[in-house]
Amino acid sequence: MTSAPSHALRPWRLVANLVLGIVLVSLIVVIPVLIRTLLYQPFVIPSGSQKPTLLVGDYMFVAKFSYGYTRYSLPFSPHLFSGRILASEPQRGDVVVFRLPRNDSVDYVSRVIGLPGDRIQMIGGHLHINGQPVKRERIEDFLDTEDGRNTTFKRWRETLPNGVSHATLDQMDNGFYDNTNVYEVPPGHYFMMGDNRDNSTDSRVLTQVGYVPFENIVGRAEIVFWSVDRSSGGIRTERLGMKVR
Repeated sequence: MTSAPSHALRPWRLVANLVLGIVLVSLIVVIPVLIRTLLYQPFVIPSGSQKPTLLVGDYMFVAKFSYGYTRYSLPFSPHLFSGRILASEPQRGDVVVFRLPRNDSVDYVSRVIGLPGDRIQMIGGHLHINGQPVKRERIEDFLDTEDGRNTTFKRWRETLPNGVSHATLDQMDNGFYDNTNVYEVPPGHYFMMGDNRDNSTDSRVLTQVGYVPFENIVGRAEIVFWSVDRSSGGIRTERLGMKVR
């Protein structure tokens, strides 16, 4: 008489365990997707266009919520909506990941230099914004150890009109994009430049990158969480946890 209730409850326990298992598996799958879509997405730096700020082999988290959400915030970028939800405009000097306007399957990382309506020009390797030269000062040379070679490049501390200060590299005098025409940034677009000024395909190259629509910006680079020197295979422990500025 006492064993009947126990046998009667077993199917319900199986159902409860099954439901609990489904819920746990769903959480394991859904939570990372939500984090990647709404909060942070990892990216790896494949080229030297952002040296000395970001090095080849740096792994960083990009904040997806910094400027609101577009279809590029979603996995596989489905055409579910256009424009931007909960939009917040990038600031001059932000390091951002964006989708290449001419091939939106490609991610680029660069620094926001020009805002909508700005006039941008390079004169003798010196950045000018709205007709005014940007303040810069020469600082200690940058030692580049990529490809197993030690090379030094000129390094400058550049201070943008809003006070954001960052380092740039000058690999050669009279580089191809050291002297340009004036770029007039259209409404709703941004002008991107790499910190490695002589080795960056950025908005100065209108046929390849050009002006970047606000909708194409994925998010703001926040922190380096891992870094591997691909020449030696060693871990750059000094870069772990470094904020991207």
